[in-house]
Amino acid sequence: MINENFVIVGAFIEFLGGFSYLLATIKGKVKPNRVSFLMWSLAGLVVFFVQLREGVGIQSLMTLAVGLLPLSIFFASFFNKNAEWKLTKFDIACGVLSCIGLVLYLITEVGVVAILFSIIADGLASLPTIKKSIWFPETESVHPYLASMIGAVLTLLTLKLWDFINSAFLIYLIIVCFVILVLVQYKVGKKIIKFIGQKKVSN
Repeated sequence: MINENFVIVGAFIEFLGGFSYLLATIKGKVKPNRVSFLMWSLAGLVVFFVQLREGVGIQSLMTLAVGLLPLSIFFASFFNKNAEWKLTKFDIACGVLSCIGLVLYLITEVGVVAILFSIIADGLASLPTIKKSIWFPETESVHPYLASMIGAVLTLLTLKLWDFINSAFLIYLIIVCFVILVLVQYKVGKKIIKFIGQKKVSN
């Protein structure tokens, strides 16, 4: 376990990554999927308030950052038409299912269940961006996902108790950010698609 003040460091790193993506969105250099970023924000804020109610300490600061930064990027995407990403039925369906997950939280109001449904909602919200990262990695940036991973790891290392309420959302965050980062940075999806296409042609 490391000093709890590293949570502040992690949140600051998260802020830097999110801010760089925010500027890139305003300039039209990236095209965030609005469904993902809106639902990421809502899910993150839900987990933050649950953690506050359950007595989670300074570690909830990281969750707050995870909730607020996607919301700012969501709004920033409306300032530049070049940053607009056309939503598909798949995106909307994921958004609706994500909303259902958050509604189920409001119905249960049980800490562990609330965070579970929030993770499910956040995961469903991630699918449109994962899909976009497979087909169009050039419309994304690795910076916010790398920053979120680093921030989440630092926050995890400050935990005295790795129970579900304290650690589950952070572990989930590391996994989903890692997946998107690899897809964007190494264009894995495009390489697989190209390989499959070449195999079909050769056959």
